[in-house]
Amino acid sequence: MIKDFPMPRLITTEYRTLSEIRGPLVFVERTSNVAYNEIVEILTPQGELRLGQVLEVDHARCMVRVFLGTTGLGLRQTRVRFLGDVARVDVSLSMLGRALDGSGQPIDGGAPIIPEFSLDINGLPINPSVRTHPSEFIQTGVSAIDGLNTLTRGQKLPIFSGAGLPANELAAQIASQARVAGGDKSLDSEPFAVVFAAIGITNREAAFFMDQFQASDAMDRTVLFINRAEDPSMERLLTPRAALTTAEYLAFTHDRHVLVIMTDMTNYCESLREIAAASEEVPGRRGYPGYMYSDLASLYERAGRLRSKSGSVTRLMILTMPDDDITHPIPDLTGYITEGQIVLSRDLHRKGIYPPIDVLPSLSRMMNAGIGESKTRADHRAVADQLYALYAEGRDLRRLVAIIGEAALSADDRRVLDFARQFEERYVSQGMTDRSMSETLELPGICCPSCLPNRSSAYLGNISKGITANDHRLCHPHEVAGLQSANRAGEAGTRVARAETRRPAQRVFANRGYGGRPFGCAAGCRRGRLPGLLPGQSPLPGRK
Repeated sequence: MIKDFPMPRLITTEYRTLSEIRGPLVFVERTSNVAYNEIVEILTPQGELRLGQVLEVDHARCMVRVFLGTTGLGLRQTRVRFLGDVARVDVSLSMLGRALDGSGQPIDGGAPIIPEFSLDINGLPINPSVRTHPSEFIQTGVSAIDGLNTLTRGQKLPIFSGAGLPANELAAQIASQARVAGGDKSLDSEPFAVVFAAIGITNREAAFFMDQFQASDAMDRTVLFINRAEDPSMERLLTPRAALTTAEYLAFTHDRHVLVIMTDMTNYCESLREIAAASEEVPGRRGYPGYMYSDLASLYERAGRLRSKSGSVTRLMILTMPDDDITHPIPDLTGYITEGQIVLSRDLHRKGIYPPIDVLPSLSRMMNAGIGESKTRADHRAVADQLYALYAEGRDLRRLVAIIGEAALSADDRRVLDFARQFEERYVSQGMTDRSMSETLELPGICCPSCLPNRSSAYLGNISKGITANDHRLCHPHEVAGLQSANRAGEAGTRVARAETRRPAQRVFANRGYGGRPFGCAAGCRRGRLPGLLPGQSPLPGRK
């Protein structure tokens, strides 16, 4: 059934009153009944038809940005027609498995798409009262994300990358491996789709994405939008909106769980700055327009779930930080809007670790809602906290080794250093392997180094499964009881932890929040407690 198509105007007025051409913009004088964001047809002196959009209306004068650029246009010979409608994208289920350009037109040589709807690319605002909180996870097949920064349905999570880092490879890998679990915890039991939008990429990158998706089994469930660097900057502003409109159609009309992956949002912001400069707008930070925050929010906030619909829209946005500066306006504003971040590390990339995800600055604020009993595993949170705390300590020890040398460290410290190395090489680094959630939580050889002398036979899942104080030489019954209280407090949102701060000649116990868990195993041993000290007793004279 074909419906929701705009009604054409019975009378169309043609204007030949161009007063100025500036960059991708043209200015038309003596206009009437023109609206903001209205689509415009521009007929060049050579007879070529181009599309544009109204950016600004000032009484009888309007500013139009041309999608395909202003090359070849003249002030006297160019004609302009206002169509009385906004930019739309034709959508249907036949888009699955197709490759489209930034405006939604096929570029794969296939048949034209027969639309079911023609939808406004700006979408419809989601009423906050009908939003529902994310509560299920999406398996990406990447352990550093699934295990420590779990992605939930309806979440918006950016990936902060740097120039030369394998962000595009990671994006293609996630798009190919992503799965959702149904109520019976079986994968692929619920309808799932991926909308992939590549913004401002090179021809080599476009060929990589096309080959990657066509070689995988995921192409049949994927809609691929490709905007090349040689395409007009105006089309880069349309690409993410067309992709999101397609995702909303699949999610809220056909009840599919849709994962939207966009790369690279930095190219989008650069086009936004280019057009703002051509419009002579007052620049903001580093030349970007002052409204870039609200413009990005209009894209990012289109993710979510609705109470009356079973589908969902989940967002993964990849952006390249200029000069690896996380305080740059693009990652800075993105961090304000989204619900966490995944950070790629150049140091890990130099070590040959793929994917080079740095788990310490990475965060998923919706993780707790998507994990736990009946979802992933009951001890998922405890396992993640333990790995994070021990890896953070290992990173601190690496800086200490640079000062005093590894020979000055204790045996326990050297074991923590070895744990940090194995964590990077065996847990974070996985290549193009697709790991299930159970494999991520049961990787062998990654466990508490202070409690398991022989880690080769240990499994990650043993950390929080009924281990008692009798199983650990450094444990104390009071510490076990204290940890149980800390766990309950952590689940209530209170971050209470006791960690160690090392100095060359002494150790001072200090409070440091690591997810509500102390260093050591989840059964309660505080690794490194000095012999003969009671729980809570300070090793320094005169202190309790």
